[in-house]
Amino acid sequence: MNIDSLLQPFQHFGVNLGLSRIVKLLANLDNPHEQVPVIHVAGTNGKGSVCAYLSSVLTEAGYRTGRYTSPHLVDWTERICINEQPINPESLSQLILQVQAAIDPNEESPTQFEVITAAAWLYFAHQKVDVAVVEVGLGGRLDATNVCSQPLVTVITSISREHWQQLGPTVADIAGEKAGIIKAGCPVVMGQLPADAQKVVISRSLESQCPIIAPQPAVEINTGWAEYKRWGAGEKIENCKSTIKYPLPLQGQIQLHNSALALATLEILQKQGWQISEQAIINGMGKTKWPGRMQWFIWKHNNKDYQLLIDGAHNPASAEVLRNYVDSLNTQNITQNITWVMGMLATKDHADIFQALLKTGDKLYLVPVPDNNSADLEHLSKLANETCPDLGFCSTYPDVFSALDAAFTSTDNLVVLCGSLYLIGHFLGNSNLGIGQEGNRK
Repeated sequence: MNIDSLLQPFQHFGVNLGLSRIVKLLANLDNPHEQVPVIHVAGTNGKGSVCAYLSSVLTEAGYRTGRYTSPHLVDWTERICINEQPINPESLSQLILQVQAAIDPNEESPTQFEVITAAAWLYFAHQKVDVAVVEVGLGGRLDATNVCSQPLVTVITSISREHWQQLGPTVADIAGEKAGIIKAGCPVVMGQLPADAQKVVISRSLESQCPIIAPQPAVEINTGWAEYKRWGAGEKIENCKSTIKYPLPLQGQIQLHNSALALATLEILQKQGWQISEQAIINGMGKTKWPGRMQWFIWKHNNKDYQLLIDGAHNPASAEVLRNYVDSLNTQNITQNITWVMGMLATKDHADIFQALLKTGDKLYLVPVPDNNSADLEHLSKLANETCPDLGFCSTYPDVFSALDAAFTSTDNLVVLCGSLYLIGHFLGNSNLGIGQEGNRK
């Protein structure tokens, strides 16, 4: 039986926030989560790349490091890794069967996310990981990952208005849900948040008597290199300098912020006695990969090679980050007008995303997101033209590949594929590129 078939029966339960089901399920599995030291990471954007940095560095430092993230791009196995290697499909299938066997038929059924989360905890416990870097799925307080009572560090990367239907209408409401992962006495690393959100996170941290660290973003010192100033520079950590220079392979100014959050977290671990050398940090940061986020590919069309930028930007905040990155390339003599190939889910804030991305003269190729609740393309087309009346071109296409062929046929501009991680996953899973086959930006 394949993984999709095993998980399919739980799909119709959808998003159903709450801890009662996962707590009972884990209890039936002898509470594997209690056997695993955890770094817990929440946030609207940036949490995946922070998890990627942390797991890469901790692996480089010699620790057996688990990583649990969501969603996956191509395959379920991507969600559960040890030392940067995805779980093999056979092991994941067996774990899911074990989780299924532990479900009490007289109790409310767990959701699909709760089943895969339980499988991750079970895998990390069986494999005796030294530490697991665990990304929140949705929100925080009622998320299925929020079962660890004493995380080593809690990280909140960013907060903006997304998933407000489940988390509350205001940024402060959303911050309250995300701050729900803060536990008594456990250190908190906080990203740059809107004032209302920051107030909530700081208040929760103080109530819980948690030390709270809000590191300054790193500074770019050269192309692909950054420098981070340790927040505890006045305190003695053996063999640690007050600053560290490190490679930054992930693209975009936002990574100066995200990488600083990871390094602040590692600094806390060092103070707790974890052996993480400066060289392990430099090597681990340099080896970090986070596919589908501001990633460059060589796209072959009519026997020619083209630069293609892909990004899973799916909310206004991530769209703004993407646009800022694209605009920064204009200083490097890349054509000003952008050609966007986009698909979005029906539940997203389409107008705000268009507002962040589209500028006069840009071209827009709209495509469906396969196998998901895709937004209506005619609605998107109308909305895009209302949002940016001076678009150079706007049309709909039946699939992402025909849109890419049309885009590269009619433009010499930079082409960007974005709008949904599910669309990026479909693209990677059905093209001949594969997750790891990226091109170098010119």
